[in-house]
Amino acid sequence: MAAVMNGDPKLYELLRQLEIDFEYYGHPAAPTVEEARKYWKDLDATHCKNLFFRNHKGNRHYLVILEHRQELNIRDLEQRLKQGKLSFASPERLKKHLGLTPGSVTPFGLINDQARHVHLFLDKNLASSKTISFHPCINTASLVIPYDGFLKFLHHCGNTYEYVQMYD
Repeated sequence: MAAVMNGDPKLYELLRQLEIDFEYYGHPAAPTVEEARKYWKDLDATHCKNLFFRNHKGNRHYLVILEHRQELNIRDLEQRLKQGKLSFASPERLKKHLGLTPGSVTPFGLINDQARHVHLFLDKNLASSKTISFHPCINTASLVIPYDGFLKFLHHCGNTYEYVQMYD
């Protein structure tokens, strides 16, 4: 573990309290999957694409997590999730609900969703992962954690989530 870790100190403290092992990897800013791939190449983990959506009324928000190489067709996603018309949530909504900025979307932002407003859709193929990686609320690092540790984190946060088949 690096001596100085970028990201939300509350996150690291929570992971320690929950006894979730993690490996920290600092790197230059990586706001997109394409950019992050440069820094993931030597990390043994399932790397994810994390997308933050809102419904057409703007009263529901969803975090969609899938393996980073998967292409996403929003119309197909709308049919699979059965949540009506979806659009990407604004930076203001991202900040309000997850305490994050664009380019740093991560399920670790759920520590800031005290109202448990955000619902997660997880690609069902992720469940077979041994380890999984996400930004630690900032895009200048990646954390690798065991998949069972990720589930422990989700249960602690208390947000609703479900597995869906994201692609055939």
